[in-house]
Amino acid sequence: MRAMTRPTPSQPVVVLLRGINVGGKRKVPMADLRRTLEAAGCTDVTTYIQSGNAVCRAAGTSEVIEARLEAAIATAFGFHVDTLVRTAGQWAQYVNTASFPDAASARPNLLHLALARRPLPAAAHEQLAARCTGDERIALLNDALWIDFADGVARSKLTPAVLDRTAGSPVTARNWRTIESLQALLAALA
Repeated sequence: MRAMTRPTPSQPVVVLLRGINVGGKRKVPMADLRRTLEAAGCTDVTTYIQSGNAVCRAAGTSEVIEARLEAAIATAFGFHVDTLVRTAGQWAQYVNTASFPDAASARPNLLHLALARRPLPAAAHEQLAARCTGDERIALLNDALWIDFADGVARSKLTPAVLDRTAGSPVTARNWRTIESLQALLAALA
């Protein structure tokens, strides 16, 4: 279960935006995103690739930061973007307890960490595991779903809509390479 967390202004957080810059829609240039996060009270903002990943320092609970950033992004870009925030400590826990180390090594672009806005229902793991096909695997560790899309993401029945519906709240996922890169950016802030 996701505990309420209270990052201090000096504590780094990871900011994950869902569904931007995909197929030429919902465009959010990273330079504009950095300025928007700074205007919303974040400091030391660094973005990673074009898919809505940032690390920064922010004050308040993760939930308060999420609401503040979603409002700022809607004002700046004219559309809502689901935003998830995790503390540096939470992110380090994901990195250190990742499921499927064989997939992380052999196919880092196909091992995904999926995070939901709200705590996952008790039956979520079983419901999603029943939809796995081929060599796909899924594991639930604390608030993190780990999905090994061994046969490729495009062929999976674990679509974003299925993940959202099963979780009961917006879910966003990042591959192992992105997870490690964000961890390195967090380390640079420490």
